[in-house]
Amino acid sequence: MFIVLLKFSENKAQAPDFMAGHNEWIKRGFDTGLFLMVGSLQPQIGGGILTHNASRAEVEAFVSEDPFVQENVVSPEIMEFSPAKAEDRLAFLMA
Repeated sequence: MFIVLLKFSENKAQAPDFMAGHNEWIKRGFDTGLFLMVGSLQPQIGGGILTHNASRAEVEAFVSEDPFVQENVVSPEIMEFSPAKAEDRLAFLMA
């Protein structure tokens, strides 16, 4: 499992220009089963993504396809997370 942080870069002001493509990229992440959750980093410093069932190489490749990453609107940071214990509703994450 990976946590992806997409922190705004120097081209943050261009975010509206690439928002449609970024939203389509997010949709593809959910459609393929890679993304479990996405949300905003507060206070408005970017976004965060929780991924599942993929290798680091697969996550890195997918993140590189985000128009926000390609246009330097955000700078990605990918952190591996190895869960040790989960509440019963999240047991599927332990596999």
